[in-house]
Amino acid sequence: MNERFRSIHHHRMLRVAAATPPASVGDTAANARATIALAREADAQGVDLVVFPELNLTSYAIDDLHLQSAMQAATRAAIEAVRVASAELRAVLLVGAAIERNGRLYNCALAIARGRVLGVVPKTFLPNYREYYEKRWFASGMGLTGLDIQIGDARVPFGTDLIFAAADLPHFVFHAEICEDYWAPTPPSTNGALAGALVCCNLSASNVTIGKSRERMMLSASQSARALCAYVYSAAGPGESTTDLAWDGQGSVHELGELLASSGRFDRAAELLVVDVDCERLIGERLRNGTFNDAARGSGDPERAFRRVGFDHRPDYADIGLHREIRRFPFVPNTPDKLDEDCFEAFNIQVEGIAKRLQAVGAERLVIGVSGGLDSTHALIVAAKALDRLGRPRSDITGITMPGFATSDGTKANAWALMRALGCAAEEIDIRPAATRMLADMGHPFGRGEPVYDVTFENVQAGLRTDYLFRIANQRGGLVVGTGDLSELALGWCTYGVGDQMSHYAVNAGVPKTLIQFLIRWAIGTDQYDADTDRVLEAILGTEISPELVPGEQMQSTEAKIGPYALNDFFAHYVIRHGLAPSKIAFLAWHAWQDTSAGRWPIGYPEEAKTAYDLATIKHWLERFLFRFFQISQFKRSAIPNGPKVSAGGALSPRGDWRAPSDGTAKVWLDELAANGS
Repeated sequence: MNERFRSIHHHRMLRVAAATPPASVGDTAANARATIALAREADAQGVDLVVFPELNLTSYAIDDLHLQSAMQAATRAAIEAVRVASAELRAVLLVGAAIERNGRLYNCALAIARGRVLGVVPKTFLPNYREYYEKRWFASGMGLTGLDIQIGDARVPFGTDLIFAAADLPHFVFHAEICEDYWAPTPPSTNGALAGALVCCNLSASNVTIGKSRERMMLSASQSARALCAYVYSAAGPGESTTDLAWDGQGSVHELGELLASSGRFDRAAELLVVDVDCERLIGERLRNGTFNDAARGSGDPERAFRRVGFDHRPDYADIGLHREIRRFPFVPNTPDKLDEDCFEAFNIQVEGIAKRLQAVGAERLVIGVSGGLDSTHALIVAAKALDRLGRPRSDITGITMPGFATSDGTKANAWALMRALGCAAEEIDIRPAATRMLADMGHPFGRGEPVYDVTFENVQAGLRTDYLFRIANQRGGLVVGTGDLSELALGWCTYGVGDQMSHYAVNAGVPKTLIQFLIRWAIGTDQYDADTDRVLEAILGTEISPELVPGEQMQSTEAKIGPYALNDFFAHYVIRHGLAPSKIAFLAWHAWQDTSAGRWPIGYPEEAKTAYDLATIKHWLERFLFRFFQISQFKRSAIPNGPKVSAGGALSPRGDWRAPSDGTAKVWLDELAANGS
């Protein structure tokens, strides 16, 4: 048991904040008080790093007043007030101030922590176009490295070569740049990230004009994506001079191109935008991205040129909750526009994949086993759309339903209804006589009439279905379309070889089970097919997932055996895409799934299907997922047929995203979960 399990710091996360204090027109004492008030609020919320706007202590839009010595002295006094107040706070503060050094005035970001000014970073790029005339007042920090400056009673590092790193929290490493710096073609934060900073910060004034908010969001998103970092942006708010400009106080936090949180705009009250960033995710992304390392090498290894300013953060590893939305379905967007866009792309990736393969091999037809379940349904509607796109009749699809010993009347009826509605060639082969004969030939007890329903009994049925499909494809010049999905490959929930693991083209191999449901709903909602087809699709969506291999009064439930696909897909995403430790995955899953009323559900998710899972349940199924994924199913993935990668969340082809030994062990992952998972 690890007592730190519920701490974000234990899981290599940080709590950051973009602060928007009420501004003034040069009242530095008031600015200092507003800064201290927000710093104390951030400290009460367990924030590690607070980013304030550009020149928030001095004021930004005061023009030639910047050059007045009284203003410069007042700014130094404001810095001292903030430094003294910070002694009782855990949060590191990034504040903005104009500071004179060696006969030049610099627009600076000051890092302040626990009563100490850690360092001062001058702005590199000074705008001198449109409404900005900063070169009238400020000198550029470009090329200033290895220097220091007197702040109060201390000499502190000064220059554009600084990154800041907590000695006692290795993932707490940040870099500061100022406003125009990230409008430049070469933002300083690029080299800061290449030197090791995981959180890049922008202290900005940035007046607002129509459309500028979108531009800031675009720049923050793109920089966090390119630099593989978290990007915290804070712009000046109301209170600055409106002689010629206006200010909206926009704050945002992005991570790897994704918006985590954004503040209100044009609010006259102070605002603190708080969110947790996942530094372990950032580290993992950099490890996987060889281009990031190449960029560092091509830039002369910036870590050699940067000074790493150390400080003691003193984390207490307390449970402070999680200020971050964790998607229950990481493969499924939870906003309507993104869901529609992703479903459009996923569906058409699959359609183009099977259309190209059909053309390339010159097959006369596609052959699909249609069970009436989700996977074969989706494969069939994708195949139908591919033939539409190629200008070929849907009768070039041979759909075959093959009832076995436990096939229900409902799924069989759905299979027939779907094939008829789509207009494909439909056939039925009852596999029970052949399966009985095979089991008898093998000496299996079922062949003697005994009710023994073991794995052999199940796999004989799965194997026969695949065998029929391949032989029919041989006979009729066809191509067997696989129906198995990414979730089943992750779990090894498929019959190897002559079974549902094999096909000529695995069109669903890059699509997880949770996304398939939404793809079918998207097909209905966007009128991809006619009303008769839509009615059948709705009926199939309402059917419980089951392999229908074992006879019995109650339907055989897949999820009762291997766990809810919602959880398994959650686990798969964080294992395949991010390589997170199992205890971290359990921590994220617990926050995502512990309360049905918290967070957003994907649009259109059935109300009756919404459920919650406690930590014990999550760990139970995670243990089984880890064992299946790492130890007993890789040999199936090592020999999978071709199929298109669909999700950026990853795929399991040994020719692409996932390469692993077939005889590996799950011990490392199970041990980690046991030691740290609660």
